[in-house]
Amino acid sequence: MLVLLMAVLLGSCASHKNYELVKTENPIYIPNTAFKGFENLSNPKFAALRAKYQIDTVFHGETDEFKRVLMLRNWIRSLIPINDPGPHPGDGSPESILDHALKGSGYHCGHYMVVQNAVMNAYGYVTRCLGAGPGGADGVQNHHGIDEIWLNSYNKWFLSDAKYNSHFEKNGIPLSALEVRDEYLKNKAKDIVRVKGLERTPVEFDEEYKMSKEHFARTYSWLEWYAYSDQYTPDTTLAGDRGILNMLNDEYFKNHTWMWDKKPHWAYNTKFMRLVSDRNAIDWTPNTIASNIRLDRNKASIKLSSSTPNFKTYQMKDLQGAAWQDISDSLTLTLNKDSNTFFFRTLNLAGVAGPEYKVVMVASTK
Repeated sequence: MLVLLMAVLLGSCASHKNYELVKTENPIYIPNTAFKGFENLSNPKFAALRAKYQIDTVFHGETDEFKRVLMLRNWIRSLIPINDPGPHPGDGSPESILDHALKGSGYHCGHYMVVQNAVMNAYGYVTRCLGAGPGGADGVQNHHGIDEIWLNSYNKWFLSDAKYNSHFEKNGIPLSALEVRDEYLKNKAKDIVRVKGLERTPVEFDEEYKMSKEHFARTYSWLEWYAYSDQYTPDTTLAGDRGILNMLNDEYFKNHTWMWDKKPHWAYNTKFMRLVSDRNAIDWTPNTIASNIRLDRNKASIKLSSSTPNFKTYQMKDLQGAAWQDISDSLTLTLNKDSNTFFFRTLNLAGVAGPEYKVVMVASTK
């Protein structure tokens, strides 16, 4: 009887404890405000693309997200020869490009861009298309089509150039297009490294293409992001014009002019150029979680939110490493230990998980 009484008293004390939220470092959450529409992963085109080219075999057995992305990019480059002037047979679709490439036809950067976008999205990696160029008045006028891919493991965008099978890094961290631009405008990219291929081999001067790292980096002096991200499976019901380009309206943009063929970029003074003043709008964070947590004694009411394209579910597990469990965006947890740790994440329709979000609540000592 005494043991039972003690258990009741302890349970009663536990239920009347007050808890407080411990400040923890979590991936930064930035909502999406500038981009419209995302690839529809339930569209049968994606399953057909994967099956037709047996793309699963490219990264069979590899679980590291970044390595999988690099293996997919490497496959694209190995399959498609470079031929900038053309001819470029086919209708410009990813399937048409790949089919003709298998027969020996080559393509330019824009073709690599659309293929990489389709292939990466086919495996649940949020990808967006963009154009870039040096844009100076010195005669260097080339324009380049590339993609940015969201890396959940780094909680950031990185610029992926499928045509040259390369990207830029700083201290081992893959860089976004804006980060490359920052580094070029600061000191002509002296503090960053251009790397190629699966091994991420540093290349100061590219003998294959006879171009320096600085030359490649200068390409990103000017940037334009396709406002509509559903380039492979477009939603024709969406309002607006699908040709709109997002451009960052910062000091460099305001004080310079993007030159194309010795003339200002064609989108100036048209509805197709959308100026974005907030850099965060470009750097928004897909798959990342924000939360609103309310504590009432040993009850924690949690509301989760996220900007996750092709969202499937939220998941949760505790500190003990139990299996992830599907949950709704709103839940109430009963806290029964002095220290309670929970992890949350998003999961999309392709089974790709977002960055983990950690919540710690401890019994108050006040």
